[in-house]
Amino acid sequence: MLTGNNLVAGEWRGGAERFAAVTAATGAALEPAFAEASAADIADACAAAGAAQPAFASLPLTERAAFLRLMADKIDALGDTLTQRAMAESGLPEARLNGERGRTVGQLRLFADEVENGSWQALRIDHAVPDRAPPKPDLRMRKVPLGPVAVFGASNFPLAFSVAGGDTASALAAGCCVVVKGHPAHPGTSELVASAILAAIREVGLPDGVFSLLNGTDYKLGETLVKDPRIAAVGFTGSRAGGLALMDHAANRSTPIPVYAEMSSVNPVVLMPHRMNEAAETLANAYAGSLSLGAGQFCTNPGIVLVVEGEATTRFVATVAEALGGIPAQTMLTTGIQSAYAKGIAAIAAHGATLVGTGAEGAGACGQAYVYTVSGADFRSQPALGHEVFGPSSIIVTCADLDEVAEILAAMEGQLTATLHMASNDYPAARDLLPILEQRAGRIIANAWPTGVEVTHAMVHGGPFPATSDGRSTSVGTLAIDRFLRPVSYQDMPAALLPKVLLDGPSPVLRRVDGQFKA
Repeated sequence: MLTGNNLVAGEWRGGAERFAAVTAATGAALEPAFAEASAADIADACAAAGAAQPAFASLPLTERAAFLRLMADKIDALGDTLTQRAMAESGLPEARLNGERGRTVGQLRLFADEVENGSWQALRIDHAVPDRAPPKPDLRMRKVPLGPVAVFGASNFPLAFSVAGGDTASALAAGCCVVVKGHPAHPGTSELVASAILAAIREVGLPDGVFSLLNGTDYKLGETLVKDPRIAAVGFTGSRAGGLALMDHAANRSTPIPVYAEMSSVNPVVLMPHRMNEAAETLANAYAGSLSLGAGQFCTNPGIVLVVEGEATTRFVATVAEALGGIPAQTMLTTGIQSAYAKGIAAIAAHGATLVGTGAEGAGACGQAYVYTVSGADFRSQPALGHEVFGPSSIIVTCADLDEVAEILAAMEGQLTATLHMASNDYPAARDLLPILEQRAGRIIANAWPTGVEVTHAMVHGGPFPATSDGRSTSVGTLAIDRFLRPVSYQDMPAALLPKVLLDGPSPVLRRVDGQFKA
């Protein structure tokens, strides 16, 4: 049974001010109404996180890993109850949400393995050289948790990027307590996941302040959370405007803190000439499927496709128009997102792009697929055409040659992904584009479409601004743990006071000792 309350350090708290959860498809209200978190709720959650931080940070790594695995088990056990509530609130289909639940618990278990591995601590030992002039001190370094992290749930991934998603998983893996600001589009889903996390906390005997969930629709909630002095870092996935606002709040604190915000990306795809000549129709059908997947509500949606004009491009565009006709309109996550999408489509047309084709129309809060085309010269003269439109739309940019493709790529903002579709004959030209793409994107893809992010050790889901607020980071994969750690060096520290992982002798964790990597 859902309570509609906030979880503040182990206590389910109600409130006088409440908001309604709604079905994405119809806007009909869902029970129960949810309490808006008060200023006292925010302060208490942050205070409890600060109080619990020392104990959680010092928890043995095996116990921290066991907690993450138990969280995964508890969330998995919610089963169809979780899926059905998420379907109602997000409009996403059952298969997609079952897969997302699997991804959510899978990344928790992956981080549990990473915690036990211990290599993320980046351990280093430089022994003293007392007879050197001047003497060289003994120095030993490890990475430690930043402190309590504020995590903002994302609208488009009610499980994998929300209450127990990648930001929460990586922060807890780093040893940081977490205060989540749940997304108001799926508060019931958020409460169910939070209840599973609380059950895991209670079962392993952790302090209640390790995790809290705050609900609300007022932007002031997020501002107050970020400005709380106990919060040491922020994880956010959402709009550029939202990310920039949080960055501003964090920078203007008396003690500024980092904000790791994933914000805006159009994920350019280059269809190289030789590959186009041999597979224009195949590429066109795959493109139509990728841009409309999940009503286009992916941060890796292929928003811009760059092609060189010619006979193959003519075939490609004609096949795209035909393929779009068979794509149904899909329910979007919220009426607000659908309204913003409609405005974005209107803006593309207003900037002179030519309509290639559309998907089928739909009623209510549905997103109809749109594809436009524009010349490379017009694209360069209209910077607004390079802005993200969140939904199932894309622009085909026809360029005079590959030199113009390179010029457009070099002028683009930072991106989460950049893609090259190529045949072997395209490799020399693709090699020339790679240095440009390395400066523009966090992930460079060959012969696939960008929708889809694998949770692995080598994944980078980040990129230069405005794809993310810090292009040195990733929000997916085990490297995401680095965002919530900082290095600490111990100089001439007595062995009795050193962390055990920094003592001399055999180590189960690979360390850099006097410049050499060894166990």
